[in-house]
Formats: sequence, structure tokens, C-alpha cells
Amino acid sequence: MSPVMLLPAVVLGLIILAQSIKVLREYERGVVFRLGRFSGVKGPGLILLIPILDKMVKVGLRTVAMDVPPQDVITKDNVSIKVNAVIYFRVVEPEKAVIQVEDFLYATSQLGQTTLRSIMGESELDEILSQREKINAQLQSVLDERTDAWGIKVSIVEVKHIDLPTEMQRAMAKQAEAERLRRAKIIAAEGEFQASQKLSDAAGVLEAHPSALQLRFMQTLVEVAADKNSTIVFPVPVDLISTIMDRLKK
Repeated sequence: MSPVMLLPAVVLGLIILAQSIKVLREYERGVVFRLGRFSGVKGPGLILLIPILDKMVKVGLRTVAMDVPPQDVITKDNVSIKVNAVIYFRVVEPEKAVIQVEDFLYATSQLGQTTLRSIMGESELDEILSQREKINAQLQSVLDERTDAWGIKVSIVEVKHIDLPTEMQRAMAKQAEAERLRRAKIIAAEGEFQASQKLSDAAGVLEAHPSALQLRFMQTLVEVAADKNSTIVFPVPVDLISTIMDRLKK
């Protein structure tokens, strides 16, 4: 056979060989169909396919971070908000991700949007704002259960941003300010109460020991005289004068 006649055969053989040999990375799997029927999952590494008979669909196993676009939600207490989130998931059963759903990425995105609206609609605004971890866990549980039939494992769901109406933001700011004022008044009242108790105790001590009152009086006089160089007129207790006169007489 002449070289000219062998050339087409060689080219055809190379084409068939190229279609038969596939190389899959560590994070990839190939779902193989033979004559339209599921044959198996192959990879990673070098795999061989039967030309014309085998068809392969490549599936990645790495974790996918998918943004859920902002959703208009009416909460249980009739507050209109916008919420978006992010979903972290990966394929754990490649054959299900190919056979059970047409496009698992699109399907997961749509399911995430509807689940986000449903969970938020069943919660009150205060619960959404204060119990973010609980909402995230609830979203993850629901999504993971519903995507299990597609061979997908949802590991994390995080609510990213909650957009409140302007009127609600003003109302919450006023509420927070009122709460701060209330706490400040309570702290001031507690301080006054404790101070009054200490003053009452001090008055009892001075009443029981009159000499202590005189000493306190003299101490106050020294402090006032040290601050300003001026004439100070103050009443002197009669008992103190009598005591001094008695000592002078002696």
C-alpha cells in the first residue's frame, strides 16, 4: 500500500485514539454513558473510552461558592426587606448530579432563592437581625436535604446583607437611643442610691461619735484655707470652745 493511501488511515487512527484517551484531574470525575446508558464514574487520571459507543460528561468536585441575588422578602411581622446570601456546596455523587438534574448549578441557585424567601418570611425582623447563626443553620439544613437527591452536599449558607427600609432604620435608631438613655438613667439612679446609703452610714457614725464631727470640721477648714488665700468666717461649735477654755484655765 502506498504512503498516500496510508495517510488517511493514520489520520483516522490518531483521531480515534485522541477521542479514546482522556485525562482527568484530581478534582474531576467523568460520568460515562455507553450507548446512552450509564456505565460508571471514572477518574482521576488516564481513562480509556470506546469511540462512538462511549460519551463522557465531566463533573468537578471542588466546593462552589454561589451568590444568591437580593430577594424581596416580607417578614412575619410585615416588614419589607431585601436579603442576599452565599451558598457553599460541592458534588459528592457525580452520577446523580448528571442524571437526576439537567443543570445542577442553575437548580441549586433557584432553590437557594426560594428557600431564602421562605425561611425569611417565616421569621420576625428582630429574630433575623439578632439570631443570624440560627437562620444560617436553618437555611443550610433545608438546602442540604433538598439537594441530596442531586448528589450535592451543602456545607455552609451565610446571609450576607439585610437591607432595611429607611423608615425602619430611623425607628431602630430612635429605639436604640431610647434604650441607651434608659440604661444611663438606671445607672445614675443606682449611683445616687449607693451614695445615699454611704452618706446615711457616715451620718450614723458622726452621730455616735461627736468628736469625729469636730475633727471632720477642722479638716474641711484646712482644705478650704489651702485652696484660696482669703478670709473665711465659719461657726465654731460651743462644745469645742468650752473644751478649749477649760484647758486654758487648767
